[in-house]
Amino acid sequence: MLQVTWDLRHLTLVAYSGNVQLLARRMLRTLCAVSGTLTLVMILPRVAGAQDTRTDAPLPHAIGQSVSASFEGWYPNPDGTRSLVFGYFNRNYEENLDLPVGEDNMFEPGPADRGQPTHFFPRRQTGVFAVVVPADFGDQRLTWSLTAHGETIEIPGHLEPGWEITALHEVTSGNTPPVLRFGGPDGGPGQGPLGVRSDLTAVVSAPTPITVWASDDGVRKARATARPARFGVVWSKYRGAGTVTFDNAAPRIDESGMAVTTATFSEPGEYVLRVLAWDDSGNQAAAAKALGINRNTLKRKMDEMNLQCKKRKTKGDRPAG
Repeated sequence: MLQVTWDLRHLTLVAYSGNVQLLARRMLRTLCAVSGTLTLVMILPRVAGAQDTRTDAPLPHAIGQSVSASFEGWYPNPDGTRSLVFGYFNRNYEENLDLPVGEDNMFEPGPADRGQPTHFFPRRQTGVFAVVVPADFGDQRLTWSLTAHGETIEIPGHLEPGWEITALHEVTSGNTPPVLRFGGPDGGPGQGPLGVRSDLTAVVSAPTPITVWASDDGVRKARATARPARFGVVWSKYRGAGTVTFDNAAPRIDESGMAVTTATFSEPGEYVLRVLAWDDSGNQAAAAKALGINRNTLKRKMDEMNLQCKKRKTKGDRPAG
């Protein structure tokens, strides 16, 4: 973790990448082939031509709402252990919540601290972290409990067969998550929700350089092979009491695979920063149609997760001649 005081202290950087496809029986579909996060949309049956005439539908709120944990499935690890993948849903449209590990943010059975975030961004955040459980975990439950604005919501993680996911390999395209490294292009690799960690030192109010190396397999869906492969990284605060300001939260990855930015901390304390690597594939319009949502809704969800897919040129965009 990052520990910042008025003097030099310790900083932990956490890098995640992931590529998830859930079983169809859960009625979940991949929103955009993304490395580093589970990007999911729940599809509910709807009668053709039906209109929503409810008068009691909840109104969106900027602040004051609860946050709930989300269990998003599990996957097997090479050593026989299992990884339980969690995200969350902050019901506020604007309010960032800070819930330190303790009564308001804990796992049961203990230890209460299983590497979960303490800083919660607005709306849905998927594939945020994973908890490793032993191979003989069986039918046990590992419950994440969050309390915000007086409301407590508990979500159990488990190894039920119907919740198994493919976090490190997309079945349909063969796409795998980007690989992230700290300390240089030959540093220890991290891939998937478990990620990789590194330590740095920082001083309050002084910009601290942070560097990550990223690489991707460049695999795309068949309909997207005509354009260049794209992937990127996004930094965010994961834990810490103060404000973290990034010079560029989504720095460019250069030809060597290096992405550099700086982070500035407002006050002393212990911090964890998270860098998320993603890759994209497919056509946004086709993806929206397959999900049963309109393209604007798809774009909004991608914007919430800092996913940037360039517009494809049309005939009118082509230069004359």
